[in-house]
Amino acid sequence: MKIDGGCHCGAITYEAEVDPEKTSICHCTDCQQLTGTAFRVTVPATGDHYRITSGEPKIYIKTVASGAKRTQAFCADCGSHLYATSVGDGPKAYGIRVGTSRQRQDLVPRHQKWHRSALHWLPEFEGMTTVEEQ
Repeated sequence: MKIDGGCHCGAITYEAEVDPEKTSICHCTDCQQLTGTAFRVTVPATGDHYRITSGEPKIYIKTVASGAKRTQAFCADCGSHLYATSVGDGPKAYGIRVGTSRQRQDLVPRHQKWHRSALHWLPEFEGMTTVEEQ
């Protein structure tokens, strides 16, 4: 599925090819804090299927609990989070933030991870694969 989108203020835009069946929810505490809400919804795209079409995101490197480093990309003007990916020269997989896509209505989460960190007041999401960690 072809998607496109960008940040809230329009300074950064992108296009990508994704498999909507791989859309997922992450309940980890990093995603909660980075989004300022209960979870993050992402859809992956390989490096050859993701392209920034205008603007330049600001990069923040986060060291996660496993010790791995993750690139967090966002708009320096409006703060919209655009994607996360690995650090270094290897092959890239971009975790695109679904809320930035114009096709977000069609990107229905099918999986959820880090469920053990889910906030207790959230309803259970029925009909999706659930993993307690990652």
